[in-house]
Amino acid sequence: MIHKYIFRDRPIVIDVNSGAVHLVSPIIYDLLDFYNGNKNRPDPAGLKSLEKTYATAELHEAMAEIDDLIKGGMLFTSDDAPANIAEGRQPVIKALCLHVAHDCNMACRYCFGGQGQFSGPRALMTDEIGKKALDFLIDNSGSRKNLEVDFFGGEPLLNWQTIKNIVKYGREIETMHGKHFRFTLTTNGLLLTDEVADFLNRHMDNVILSIDGRPEVNDRMRPLIGGQGSHARVLDNFKRFVKQRDGLYYVRGTFTRHNLDFANDVRYLAEAGFRSISVEPVVAPEDEDYALRCQDLTAILTEYDHLADFWLEQRAHGKPFDFFHFKIDLDQGPCIFKRIAGCGAGTEYVAISPEGDIYPCHQFVGETEFKLGSLNHPPFSNHLFDLFNKAHVYNKAPCQNCFARFYCSGGCHANAWHANKDIMLPYELGCDMQRKRVECAIGIATMVATENETPPTGPVPA
Repeated sequence: MIHKYIFRDRPIVIDVNSGAVHLVSPIIYDLLDFYNGNKNRPDPAGLKSLEKTYATAELHEAMAEIDDLIKGGMLFTSDDAPANIAEGRQPVIKALCLHVAHDCNMACRYCFGGQGQFSGPRALMTDEIGKKALDFLIDNSGSRKNLEVDFFGGEPLLNWQTIKNIVKYGREIETMHGKHFRFTLTTNGLLLTDEVADFLNRHMDNVILSIDGRPEVNDRMRPLIGGQGSHARVLDNFKRFVKQRDGLYYVRGTFTRHNLDFANDVRYLAEAGFRSISVEPVVAPEDEDYALRCQDLTAILTEYDHLADFWLEQRAHGKPFDFFHFKIDLDQGPCIFKRIAGCGAGTEYVAISPEGDIYPCHQFVGETEFKLGSLNHPPFSNHLFDLFNKAHVYNKAPCQNCFARFYCSGGCHANAWHANKDIMLPYELGCDMQRKRVECAIGIATMVATENETPPTGPVPA
């Protein structure tokens, strides 16, 4: 299976199963239309139609180059991985999302957690539950050394002292168990004081800063509890924090139907000085006025093109920045399980509610049919492991003919469930956007890799 497309006048061909990416000449790009997904040369009728554009000798020379790529295992490769590849592996948890606060000091309209309340009463995690969560992670992590812990909410900084106590406890126990905790925190920034910033800089491997972009866009969807805009307060806090930050961070926004021109929000954040940016599409019930709809797709895909243009423009002017969805490694992909199963929700990754209940991920918290167990009632046995373990690209029918399946790994289980009530049926609009992001990311990567080289005359691995 191959996928071919044009990116900024550059013909690109992706060999789906091997992951090889080729910049090709127009003649090879056109010839590949007549290979019909197999390794056989085009029939004479196919060649005849191309002889109106290309000389016969050129066509045979191009076919010889295609033959070499096929023989070299870089084009029309088969997928030899068995469909049951994930079966038989043992549950090993490597990451936790700790909901330290089911409460919030903002009232974001699109919050999937009910503005911090989720499906139950507002609550803060206790030190005892937080420490039990780290013990649980160690006990269920097998031989895995590096373990991920994300402090999440609501707004986690509403439970600041407990966060500090959990981190302290983690540092006390990790060495004796041969583990290392990598901590992350997501915040809306309202409580990001200098004291908090100093602690985060010393103890958090990553910090996610939530802001949607331009003032009018942010304040429409992310007001304070009293209805006032939050932009001015959080922007200043984030700028001050990032200036001091000596580590990974991302400013993370959400675009909705109200800002389909979201490339302008990325531009705004980049020009405000942020160098690591992520802007995600909202996933919401269709009856919400801000929910994305199928009729918005053309505008959304065009906007990713605008965003790619802006990324290249900034790089050309010596102002590069990271856009999360345009980061792609063409030299070394993730392991096979990551390629087919993605984030590992429900198998390698779980979320813990303030009460100590265990769920497949943060977006399933509060949905009782997905409750996996409780820290307060050990031992733990993940009764939904098989369900999530089988929810990978080889078992999802819509993924079988999708060129991006090994980049998106079948999409988000929670989005699939909330859109279709079936984790095996990916969220279709999300799939369309992901395919576009992959095309842009690979196109950008090939331009960066070859910017100082002479344009290729034949297929060249990028």
